[in-house]
Amino acid sequence: MPPIRVASILKNACPDECFTVKGWVRTRRDSRRGFSFIELNDGSCLKNLQIIVDADVPGYADVIRRVTTGASLEVEGVIRESPGRGQRIELQATALSVIGDADPAEYPLQKKGHRFEFLREIAHLRPRTNSIGAVSRVRNAISASIHRFFQSRGFLYIHTPIITASDCEGAGEQFQVTTLDLPRLAQQTTQIDWSRDFFGRPAWLTVSGQLEAEVYATSVGDCYTFGPTFRAENSNTARHLAEFWMVEPEMPFYELQDNIDLAESFIRTIVSDALEQCPDDLDFFQQRIDSSLLDTLEQIRSSDFVRLTYTEAVDLLQNSGQEFEYPVSWGRDLQSEHERFLTETHFRQPVVLYDYPRSIKPFYMRCNDDGRTVRAMDVLVPRIGEIIGGSQREERLDVLVSRIEECGMNPEDYWWYIDLRRFGTVPHSGFGLGLERMVQLVTGMANIREVIPFPRTPGHAEF
Repeated sequence: MPPIRVASILKNACPDECFTVKGWVRTRRDSRRGFSFIELNDGSCLKNLQIIVDADVPGYADVIRRVTTGASLEVEGVIRESPGRGQRIELQATALSVIGDADPAEYPLQKKGHRFEFLREIAHLRPRTNSIGAVSRVRNAISASIHRFFQSRGFLYIHTPIITASDCEGAGEQFQVTTLDLPRLAQQTTQIDWSRDFFGRPAWLTVSGQLEAEVYATSVGDCYTFGPTFRAENSNTARHLAEFWMVEPEMPFYELQDNIDLAESFIRTIVSDALEQCPDDLDFFQQRIDSSLLDTLEQIRSSDFVRLTYTEAVDLLQNSGQEFEYPVSWGRDLQSEHERFLTETHFRQPVVLYDYPRSIKPFYMRCNDDGRTVRAMDVLVPRIGEIIGGSQREERLDVLVSRIEECGMNPEDYWWYIDLRRFGTVPHSGFGLGLERMVQLVTGMANIREVIPFPRTPGHAEF
């Protein structure tokens, strides 16, 4: 029979109730009066369950010496009111057994602070730490919130391909999927016969499920995809991963402002759910990671997002008197420092920018009548900068084909995507949110590698 989780006991148990718990030892402290204190955690919450083991527990002398940090235990006992400060109850053990030993001379996690860089080297054990355990619970809560948000609005959850033959962004930073021995073939020929490859043509890991999501949006209505995506960008920053998770809703008959409204509601809902469902974990991050975290999250939950065009933002930045590392000029992408200035210094709240220059945006975004901009939008939040990117999609057949060619791509490679504009085209919109950046926002963690279980970055795929 499965054990009762520690979180449930700490929240609901009453004195004199009997329980069997299982988990991992955080600490053990022995009293001169012939009993021991054990702090047990099973990952269900931040707090440990304190267990009192008297010397008259059967086998105490033999078992207690094996109760070391990292060892796994099964404990039977009775709930008692705790005289200690900061804890409502404790478990008085009546039986104790060690399930798995942990040699204290070899176990790398002891009762002290560990650098996050070190914890990445032992990613198989780092979920047992307070910080990564808390991140995992917040990530879980955010994922559940995402599904509730869309399901409550009648969106259809779809699964788009991980292996794709098209490049959504046109940036070329893709991981190729092949069964051919490319180095050997390169020595033999300059022309690779892709018909001999597994899929009969070049294929890559997906950078986005958007194009496929548009297929379903223009057939079954509002839908969303939520899954892994991959970017072969050789970047070793605290903001980038080679593998990460994306949420991408697509909505027929939505124009740009409808898209912005949904994105704003989406962010506020996730933040609100996290504040309500993970109070202990967020208090931990407030105390240990970012002392301004809760104020930032409350501000996002309660305030309307500022909305202004890209052009207005460029004018504001150029006239701000602020010195930036990267110059600001119309036609260039805004950098993180510009986005954070807008959200943290000037407006002090989230900002939505829209109507970006067409020259810096992908082919699928709808062109405005001015010929210079497209109906793109980015949602910017404090500390993170861009957290959502989206647009109204180009539904006009001739303009779409022209834009594909303008971006140096071959329309024939996107024949099925173009067909959507030939057979019952409609205005439609969508956006993408990176799950890891959302977890960074909610936890205050500075490095994106700390908010995914097994980070994939250039030179690192150990686990």
